[in-house]
Amino acid sequence: MIPPAAPPSDDRGPAPGLLGCQVPLEEYAVLGDGHTAALVSRRGSVDWLCLPRFDSDACFAALLGTPEHGRWLLTVRDATEVTRRYRRDSFVLETTYRSARGTAVATEAMPLGDGRADIVRRVECTDGEVEVEHEWVVRFGYGAVVPWVRHDTDADGCDSIRAVAGPDSVVLRGDRLPQADDHRHRDRFTLHAGESVELSMTWVHSWEPVPPRLSVPDRVDATAVAWGAWARGCTYDGPYREAVIRSLLVLRMLSDVTTGGIVAAPTTSLPETFGGERNWDYRYCWLRDAALTLEALLEQGFRDEATQWRDWLERAVAGEPEDLQIMYRLDGSRRLPETRLDHLPGYAGSRPVRLGNDAVGQVQHDVLGEVMSALAMARDTGLSETAGSWSLQRRLVDDLAAAWREPDRGIWEVRGRPQHFTHSKIMAWAALDRAVHAVETHDLPGPVERWRQVRQDIRDDVLAHGWDAERGTFVQHYGATHTDASLLQLVHVGFLPADGPHVRGTVAAIREELEVAPGLLLRYRTSRTDDGLAGAEAPFLACSFWLADALARGDDVAGAAQVLDAVVPLANDVGLLAEQYDPWERRMAGNVPQALSHLALVRAAHSHRLAVARAEATTVAGAR
Repeated sequence: MIPPAAPPSDDRGPAPGLLGCQVPLEEYAVLGDGHTAALVSRRGSVDWLCLPRFDSDACFAALLGTPEHGRWLLTVRDATEVTRRYRRDSFVLETTYRSARGTAVATEAMPLGDGRADIVRRVECTDGEVEVEHEWVVRFGYGAVVPWVRHDTDADGCDSIRAVAGPDSVVLRGDRLPQADDHRHRDRFTLHAGESVELSMTWVHSWEPVPPRLSVPDRVDATAVAWGAWARGCTYDGPYREAVIRSLLVLRMLSDVTTGGIVAAPTTSLPETFGGERNWDYRYCWLRDAALTLEALLEQGFRDEATQWRDWLERAVAGEPEDLQIMYRLDGSRRLPETRLDHLPGYAGSRPVRLGNDAVGQVQHDVLGEVMSALAMARDTGLSETAGSWSLQRRLVDDLAAAWREPDRGIWEVRGRPQHFTHSKIMAWAALDRAVHAVETHDLPGPVERWRQVRQDIRDDVLAHGWDAERGTFVQHYGATHTDASLLQLVHVGFLPADGPHVRGTVAAIREELEVAPGLLLRYRTSRTDDGLAGAEAPFLACSFWLADALARGDDVAGAAQVLDAVVPLANDVGLLAEQYDPWERRMAGNVPQALSHLALVRAAHSHRLAVARAEATTVAGAR
C-alpha cells in the first residue's frame, strides 16, 4: 500500500518512534485454550499470559513493561530467518528458525479439553545444529510479585520447578530445566539434528497437588484435531475464505467454553495512541461485541455457541432492567472498578495501564439493539426461546421503550458529556423492531401495538434530528454537522434500504470525512468529538469492514472488494488483527487480537459473497 498523505495533526494518530525496544504488536501470535490466551512473539517470548482465565492476573506481563515483569523465552539464538504458521485450522503454533549453522522448529500450544491450564513447548533441530536460549521469569500480580521458587519432585518422580505466590502457582517441567540466576531461571544449550527438548508449564492453586505430566506430542496433536474439527463446521465458501476461517477461530478462542462469556480481546492497555492515555482493559464481556460475535458465528453455521451465550446472558443480566450493564466479567460478575497499575511503564510508554473499565457504569442505548438483533437471528435459525429468555427480553425492551429519548455515551463509550447519538437511536429502533418481529413471526407474547408505536416514534425522531438534509447524510449526534463511522451499521439492521439515498449519502460523507487511506476509516474525528481524552488515534479496523459490508449490501460489489482487498491483508503473518492500524507507520495499534475486527471481517466477507451471488443471478436472468 502506498502510504497516505499525512492528515491534520489533530487526527494524525500514533506518533512515530515510540516503540523503543518493545516488540511491534504485529509480531505476536496467540495461543488459547477456551479459558485464557497467551501472546507469543516471533522470537519465542511469551510476553502476556493471565491464568487461569482471561480476566485473571497476569504472570507474564513483559508486554506492558520489560522482561523483569515476567516472560517465558524459548528461542534459537542467532537465527537469521524466522517464519511461523498455525498448524492448519488451529492454534498450534509452528515457528521455524534458520541460522548459519542449522534449522529448528518450535511447536507450542495450550491444550484443549483436559480441564487444566497448560502451555506446552517443543523445540526440535531438523538440520545441522542450533543454540537454544531459555529464560523463565515468573511474576504474579501483573509483574509486581516475585514468587517463592523451588525445585521439587512431581508425582511422576521427575524434577520440576514450582513458583508460588498467594493463591497462584505454576510448575515448569521438561527434558531440561533452567537454572536459577538472580530471580529468574536461565539456560543455553545446543541441539543437533534429530534432537529435541520438550517443556510444559501448568497453573494450579498453590494449595493443590501438581497434576500429572502431559505427553506433549499427544496433547499438541489432539489440540490441533479439536480446533480443526470445530473449523470444519463453517459453511463459508466464498472469497477471503482463509481470513474468514482464521477470524472465526479467533472468535471461538475468545469465548469461554465453560461460562459462554465472550471477551473483546485477551489483553489490556495496548494503546490506541502510542505514548498516550487511550489504553483500555478489554478482557471482559461487552454485550455489544458478544452479540455481534454471535451473529458472525450464526451466519457461518455455528449454533451451539448461540445457546451457550444466551444462557450466559440470562444469568449475567438477571435482575431489574434498569440494572443492565454494558459489560460483565466472564462469569457474569458485575464489579469492574477501573484501577491503575503504576508499577508498569506501559507498552511504548503508554500510560496509564488500566485494570477494569469505568465504562461499565455508562448508559449506552445501542446495546440492546445489538443483543435483540443477535437473539432474533438465533430464533430465525431455529433456536427456541425458553420462558425465561423471552421474559427477560420483554422486560429489557419495555425499559428501553421508556428511556430511549435520553442522551447516552454511545457505542464509543465517550467520557465527555452524553449526547443524543444517532447510532444509539437507530439501534434502539432495531431493538423494538426485533421485538415486534418476535411477536409477529414467532407468536411470542408482548405488547406489540405499543412496541410498533415506539418503533415509529424513534424512526421519526432520527429522520427529524439525525439527518442533515443540506449535506445529505446522517450525523454523529443531534445538532452535529460531522459524521461517525458507526452510522454504517444502519444498513446492518435494516433501518433504511441499503441502496437508498440516505444510505448512499451517509456512506459518501463518511468516506469523505473519515477515510484516511484506501479503505481505512477513523471512528470519528477526535477534534470534533468530545470523548473526554487527549490525543488522536489510528483507523479502526472494524469500521473499515463495516464500510465494505455497507457497500456489499448496497450491491456495490466492486467497491466492497476494493475495501476488502485493502484491509484483509493488514492481518499479520498468522492472520491476527488488532483494534486499529496505523497506515503512516504501518503497524498495528490497540488490543490484539480484537474480536470486533475479526467479526466485522467475517460479516463483511459474508455480505460480499451474497452480493456476488445476487449479481451473478441478475446476469443469468438477463441473459435468458
